[in-house]
Amino acid sequence: MIGESSNASAGPVVLRDAVPADAPGIASIYNDAVRHSTAIWNDVEVDAGNRAEWIAARRRDGFPVLVAVDGDGAVLAYGSFGPWRNFDGYRHTVEHSVYVRGDCRGMGLGRRMLAALVDAARVQGRHVMVAAIDASNTPSIALHRQLGFEESGLVREAGFKFGHWLDLLFMRLQLDERGVDERSVQASAARALH
Repeated sequence: MIGESSNASAGPVVLRDAVPADAPGIASIYNDAVRHSTAIWNDVEVDAGNRAEWIAARRRDGFPVLVAVDGDGAVLAYGSFGPWRNFDGYRHTVEHSVYVRGDCRGMGLGRRMLAALVDAARVQGRHVMVAAIDASNTPSIALHRQLGFEESGLVREAGFKFGHWLDLLFMRLQLDERGVDERSVQASAARALH
């Protein structure tokens, strides 16, 4: 168990690692975002089997999938992080996602989930966490700022959904103060020459 808090409407809310039984709840939140928001730039909904496979793949690759559940075990929010890009040079950088069930927004679950993911990334020794956010999603941008993320780039008209172009805002959080080891730089340069 990662953390517990109380919520008057749903009883105690627990943050924990996702299990396959959470897949239907995760799929429901995901599909709601597909249908009604620009938080996910996909048009196709998924089923519980797809989300169970996603949980297993994330775990296999060493990345967390967390859920916030109420006293009845209902999934209220979920979050994860994974590779930012699939090239060796990006191995210290991760990109995260956090989604909260529509009727549970404004309860602090997104903040708790994102804070737990930041902690998990630090435990893994990651250097930077990236957020890729629809530039019109002001609540998400505000949440990320509250947790120390800074804006690092804007790609205009990077996506298309609901009949219009979407701008993509990148935000980043440096997770540690690690410097660059000169020997690593020299070794990388030597490999590049061969």
